Amino acid sequence: MMKTDNELRQFAADYAKAWNSGDPEKVVAFYAKNASISVNDGAPAPIAEVARAFMRDFPDMIVTFDKLESEPDGTAFHWTLIGTNTGPGGTGKKVRISGYELWKIDNDGLIAESKGSFDATEYARQLGHSAD
Repeated sequence: MMKTDNELRQFAADYAKAWNSGDPEKVVAFYAKNASISVNDGAPAPIAEVARAFMRDFPDMIVTFDKLESEPDGTAFHWTLIGTNTGPGGTGKKVRISGYELWKIDNDGLIAESKGSFDATEYARQLGHSAD
């Protein structure tokens, strides 16, 4: 089932709302059963673990849906994350970082694969971590 442009935009808006919910399972609902996400060319991980970690580390996290772009390898969901790193062991620093996920949508209209990307050096700087 191919999504129309309007359906994809609504899917993306609803996906951002799921990230803002504080409930990792709401994010998982957008993914196919055996889907995973990789971030910055890291190893694929279960989406629930990734969502849970960000929600734990940034309890006040807000994810905005910035735009969608059609790419040769899928659909790029561009986002901005704003939050304060007050989770366990957090730095207490505010973070505002933008990035994207390159989605492959399956025949059921769910994310089969997501490859996320953001500026890890800038993220570490905002957290107050040294790049050394």
